[in-house]
Amino acid sequence: MNWLRGLVVASVTVPLLVAAAPVRWSEVTRQPAAWHASDEARTIAAAVRLYQTPEGGWPKNHDITAPPSAAFLAETGLDHRAPTIDNGATTTQIRFLAAVATHEPTDAANRAAAVRGLEYLLAAQYKHGGWPQFFPLRPGYYTRITFNDDAMVNVLRLLREVAAGREPFAWIEPALRTRCAAAVEKGIACILRCQIVVAGRKTAWCAQHDEITFEPVPARAYEHTSLSGSETVEIVRFLMSIEHPTPEIVAAIEGAVAWLEAAKLTGIRIDTPPAPELPHKHDRIVVADPAAPPLWARFYEIGTNRPLFGGRDTIIRYSLAEVEPERRGGYNWFTDEPAKLLARDYPRWRKKRAAQP
Repeated sequence: MNWLRGLVVASVTVPLLVAAAPVRWSEVTRQPAAWHASDEARTIAAAVRLYQTPEGGWPKNHDITAPPSAAFLAETGLDHRAPTIDNGATTTQIRFLAAVATHEPTDAANRAAAVRGLEYLLAAQYKHGGWPQFFPLRPGYYTRITFNDDAMVNVLRLLREVAAGREPFAWIEPALRTRCAAAVEKGIACILRCQIVVAGRKTAWCAQHDEITFEPVPARAYEHTSLSGSETVEIVRFLMSIEHPTPEIVAAIEGAVAWLEAAKLTGIRIDTPPAPELPHKHDRIVVADPAAPPLWARFYEIGTNRPLFGGRDTIIRYSLAEVEPERRGGYNWFTDEPAKLLARDYPRWRKKRAAQP
């Protein structure tokens, strides 16, 4: 319950008790630590456990703060109930359940579910260290090493926290923490193997890489083989967070940062004018603007650094205006996130390294 406002009666302010809005699933990881001991958190945790699949993972793109409905259980769509690491699935559930379990030493149900989730992540990892988007494996681009939407980086960050025994994972058994640490090391090695080298220089990563050859590969019809101006950012941030980086890790970071600097787009901004006739109700257009801050394309052509675009016809285009309206307005083709990496995170990392023995 929250005290949100007061009611004035006879010159005396009387607090009026107003019920707080229920916490949505997208907000659970942003709640204060004490909230995880609340009745609301425990109720949500009971619902979350119902969505856990027999393999130990969770499906994506669902508000799972309430038990699954009959309609959900009856749906058999491709991505509807399959366990995945895409869009924050499984890693978010593990974090939440572990946080709830931390406040109750006898909370066997939530602890067991969180451990099952960790076992799922360890089972899903390829021997070379990468992770597919879905596990058990399913045909198609889902088997690729998946950096898309920071999926693999999310897993590595979680496992590293478990390995270190950080809250809310201090209760995890040492043997499992050791296995998580080993998985992180394998994951780092996979990241280094996947970095794309152009003309002898380390550059960026594709959103997904072949699980056998480590080569960059396409995904959906409009997601072509490319250098990613988006996924590369969180990969670099993860590598920079390694306490004692090897020379190989340092070289990977420096190469990616240099590529991001070279791939910067200036003199343009992105507008999203209303388009009620489109599914997303807006279009997306590139506008010349000399005063605009720098942007980066989501996809770049390997070797030329030309921004790539595309539609559901699988044809590569070099101008966003040539993409059909539904995909043009319904996909994030540009990002400004590298600006923060270059202006803030990278200088801090360089300063920290300079201070190390």
